[in-house]
Amino acid sequence: MNKTLLHIIRFVVLVLVQVLLVNHIRLGGYVHPYVYILFVMLLPINISNWQLLLLGFGLGFCVDMFTGTPGLHAGATTLMAFCRPGILRLVSGSQKLENVHEPDLGQLGGGWFLRYVLFLVVIHHFALFLLESFSFRLLGQVLLRILLSVPVSVFLIMMILYLFKRDKKNEAL
Repeated sequence: MNKTLLHIIRFVVLVLVQVLLVNHIRLGGYVHPYVYILFVMLLPINISNWQLLLLGFGLGFCVDMFTGTPGLHAGATTLMAFCRPGILRLVSGSQKLENVHEPDLGQLGGGWFLRYVLFLVVIHHFALFLLESFSFRLLGQVLLRILLSVPVSVFLIMMILYLFKRDKKNEAL
């Protein structure tokens, strides 16, 4: 399948899953999982910075349009996209990513991918919840929401990745 078409389908499906299904998961008013950010995480490693920022902003803007939160998701997702190249370098350490086209669970391993997802989810959730409260007075509530939402978001993202993981052995057939 054409890579561009795959990214378009992934964009649409993740936005729809987020706004139609995941947004309705509310556990105690403090747990707000977000899986749509997986789109930015799975973009090619060698994508240019301006494309990454533009796609991050567009993704957040689409979610904002569906949820009536003007600018919140766009800002948080753009910040996450901005931090992604640094997080890739941080998580990779001495491991070379030259032969890797996209961050992939199968090629890079579950531990590597879990750290990668965890860092980006924390950045996204911190920005989103801080922008939403727009006050340092509520920093305790923001930190509680982050502490409770990050594990649920990471769990859902990893489950999606494991469910739709492509088997390289079967792809060759």
